[in-house]
Amino acid sequence: MVAKETVGLLVGMGVEGDRYARAAGSFSSALPQKVREVSLITRAGIDAANRQLEAAGFEPYADSETRRNIVLEGLTSETLNSLVGQSFYLGSVKLLATELCIPCERPAKLTSKKHFLKAFENRGGIRASVVESGNVRVGDLFTCAHESSRFNSKVR
Repeated sequence: MVAKETVGLLVGMGVEGDRYARAAGSFSSALPQKVREVSLITRAGIDAANRQLEAAGFEPYADSETRRNIVLEGLTSETLNSLVGQSFYLGSVKLLATELCIPCERPAKLTSKKHFLKAFENRGGIRASVVESGNVRVGDLFTCAHESSRFNSKVR
């Protein structure tokens, strides 16, 4: 998981070079099949989960340790979660929010940290399919039917 300033999003594949675009992700062959093209999480969600963990005496998770592709600033977890079933844009790239990205224990196992599942409950972000290919850059505009705001993304 490496932060990048720009990344390509491809219809039917997701993030160019990502493990799921190469069908090499841990859950690529899991049944039932799920859309795993792009995963997004909010800065607010990561920060809230980490505050909860630290208050309980546990180590926080770095952005990359959440294993999400894009971190959005300027949105709440609730706003992001409410997009399921709706289209939105990151810059000029159109995506469709397909489902909530329910936390699992994989980040905890890979980092030897504790309580990812509990801390990120309702803050795990969403999965989305790419409707129109293009590049996403840090600072691109996030737009949807509900809200339009500036965001900064860390694309992995």
